[in-house]
Amino acid sequence: MKSFRKELWFETKKRREFIHITDTLDSLVKESGIKEGLLLCNAMHITSSVFINDNESGLHNDFEVWLEKLAPEKPYSQYQHNGYEDNGDAHLKRTIMGREVVIAITNGKLDFGPWETVFYGEFDGNRKKRVLVKIIGE
Repeated sequence: MKSFRKELWFETKKRREFIHITDTLDSLVKESGIKEGLLLCNAMHITSSVFINDNESGLHNDFEVWLEKLAPEKPYSQYQHNGYEDNGDAHLKRTIMGREVVIAITNGKLDFGPWETVFYGEFDGNRKKRVLVKIIGE
C-alpha cells in the first residue's frame, strides 16, 4: 500500500468563508499516483471545517444564516469560552459542519455522488490555518 501526505494552507480575508477545494484534491490524487484507495481531508484547527455538499451560492448563504441562528457570533459575552479570544461561536459552527471527509478513489478519480463537492469552511479567519490531506491505496 502507498501513502501520500500533503498540507494545504488557507488564510481567509473574512471571519467566515467557504472555499471550494475539490479541484485541489483532484490534482493531489493525480500527484499521488494512487488509483484505488481513500482520501482523508481534515481541518487541523478547531474553528475550521472540511465538508461535502453542493457548490451552490444560495446554499452557502443558507449555511451562513442557519449557523448564525444556531451559534450567533455576538454578543461575545454569551459564551463562557470567550475571554482570551472571542470565537466561541466558531467552535460550535465547526462541530456542526464537521472536521473531515473521507472520499473513495476509484480508477484514479474521486468517487462522488451527483453534485458532491468538497469545501473548506472557515469560521474564525484572518490567520493561517492548515488542512491535512492523506491518501492511501494502490
